Amino acid sequence: MSTRIGVAIVAATLALYIALVGQRAWLLLTSGDTVGTVMGVALLILPVIAAWALWREVSFGIGAQRLGTRLAEEGGLPEEELTLRPSGRPVAAEADALFPSYRAAVEADPEDWRGWYRIGLLYDGAGDRRRARGAIRSAIRLERAERKR
Repeated sequence: MSTRIGVAIVAATLALYIALVGQRAWLLLTSGDTVGTVMGVALLILPVIAAWALWREVSFGIGAQRLGTRLAEEGGLPEEELTLRPSGRPVAAEADALFPSYRAAVEADPEDWRGWYRIGLLYDGAGDRRRARGAIRSAIRLERAERKR
């Protein structure tokens, strides 16, 4: 729950930033000054990029949460637990030992979002955030396609 509150605070802060920068951009655009107009156009680009990034991250979080809940209801979440070091990082050898079976499941059925989600959880547990997000993004994309069929 505290993660959701943190995300809500960051999202609200970013939305406020977008609104304030957008307001400043509008003031500069309507100033009638050439330099002000150019700066206003440049400032309009920043809120657009920020809004896109905010939408992308929030939609990723909502999608990942939805799939996690659905997989938990199906009883399909991984049951293995990795031993953690005092730093909180998992023991790499344990995670490495689990990868072949998870990878084989994904290779056996690359269109099954459940396999992608499970391997994403394993990557996350191993501390590889980039691959974890990529695998979970694949799971979200595949599950959406499955719902549309």
